Amino acid sequence: MRIVLGVGAGIAAYKSCELLRLFTEAGHRVRVVPTPDALRFVGEATWAALSGEPVSSGVWDDVHNVPHVRLGQTADLVFVAPATADLLARAAAGRSDDLLTAVLLTARCPVVFAPAMHTEMWQHPATQANVATLRNRGAVVLDPATGRLTGPDTGPGRLPEPAELFGVAVRVLARGAEGLAADAITPGAAVSAGGVTFTWPSAPSGRTASASSPRTGPRAWSGTW
Repeated sequence: MRIVLGVGAGIAAYKSCELLRLFTEAGHRVRVVPTPDALRFVGEATWAALSGEPVSSGVWDDVHNVPHVRLGQTADLVFVAPATADLLARAAAGRSDDLLTAVLLTARCPVVFAPAMHTEMWQHPATQANVATLRNRGAVVLDPATGRLTGPDTGPGRLPEPAELFGVAVRVLARGAEGLAADAITPGAAVSAGGVTFTWPSAPSGRTASASSPRTGPRAWSGTW
């Protein structure tokens, strides 16, 4: 499978290095797409070395291959970890001001967000509204773990451990896009995978999950990844 690992600009980005290794060791091919500010936490060289793939954060990189469209169109899974409050807000608003948000708009595969932020930011009504919007559109948005945050703070907002996130990805990949609202799992039901409990989304608003749904997978691949 081909996975786009989106990385938001949060201190929890260091955990995504281990998630990336778990993906590649399982045989998946991974393109890391960090936001520009995410590279302040973990540099481009680290992502490239761990993935064995080029790393891009802007829509002007590798323009001749049209990555802002191609990556989303051809991925089997887009997994965003950490998903910061800012990134969730931009995704919910349909912004495309960097490569990652453009990929989110063009993705026709399951999309998983793993939020990580301070408790006050997670509990803010604006963030909760953005989470509800994304879930309503068919994305899987995990609830953050509770524990030690940046500095002395403790509470909900911690990124789950990489092994737990990997378990969620395995579950989502096994079901595919159509399975996100399949009869086998009741939409809106709590599902446990990899130690993380999350809400299985309903079919995206305005359409049902079927073979003709825009979110179908696995995808056929052509050209350069």
